[in-house]
Amino acid sequence: MPNKYYPWIISLRPKTLVLSLCAILMGNALAYWNWCFDPLIMLLSIITASLLQILSNLANDYGDAIKGSDRQNLNGHKRGLQLGLITLNQLKKALWINTFLCILFGLTLIYLACNNIYEILSFILLGILSIIAAITYTIGKKPYGYIGLGDLSVLIFFGLISVAGSYYLQSKTLPMPIILPALGCGLLSVAVLNINNLRDIDSDKMNHKRTLVVLMGKDRGRVYHLLLLVSSLCSFSMFSYNYLNPRWGWLFMLSLPLLIEHIYAVFHFKTAKDAFPLLLQMVKLALLINLLYCLGIILS
Repeated sequence: MPNKYYPWIISLRPKTLVLSLCAILMGNALAYWNWCFDPLIMLLSIITASLLQILSNLANDYGDAIKGSDRQNLNGHKRGLQLGLITLNQLKKALWINTFLCILFGLTLIYLACNNIYEILSFILLGILSIIAAITYTIGKKPYGYIGLGDLSVLIFFGLISVAGSYYLQSKTLPMPIILPALGCGLLSVAVLNINNLRDIDSDKMNHKRTLVVLMGKDRGRVYHLLLLVSSLCSFSMFSYNYLNPRWGWLFMLSLPLLIEHIYAVFHFKTAKDAFPLLLQMVKLALLINLLYCLGIILS
């Protein structure tokens, strides 16, 4: 019999917090490399980004529930709402509470990190856009997660904005080369989403959820996954070659054998059940690659 916290734990999806954590660590590692680092700002950035990720997870469950998309889930990855352990009203209250916490910690971060009204207004706008993006992924009349735009959103918010934004909050500068590790980090997050969509392609088709994989088909989705990973490594490599110490800047390549094994498995899995371990594997790989890259940046 699950305890009272179990339905909320599985609904919050703690494993997905790795993605927001990686992006914030990447931005802060780059700031440390540039001799600009405040641990309090990093901590508040991690908390705020994690709350936004949780908001997205809860909103995803809520949106799928009110559209009925979770009733014909073929793959059995059930959340608290689907198991009947959380009511729709409770989930709605949790969304409001989480939104309040996002605003509270976000404003605290902005107050401590921003020096002028232009920075304050810019980050408030980014915060509002992040909250809207988290909620409208599956909620609303035309949720963008149902029309193939989820991948682009993940790239923007879990790559470009998170890495560049956390770097700027520390350094108050935004050099163009930062876009390379930001892209590398974001593409790994998109790869995690892509495995999820490859696994769910049949149930998504049934529920008229037009993810990018549904639009392109499973075979092209596998090739797309390969391109995401190769592009991520290329982005990291370009920054390492041009800016990092060659002794440490290539530490992330230690993950290459595991990546090759993962790619082979992606091209050969048959059923949604077979894809379940690949999703967790991709999350672990994203964490490993990002941590190795952050370590290489710090040691450089």
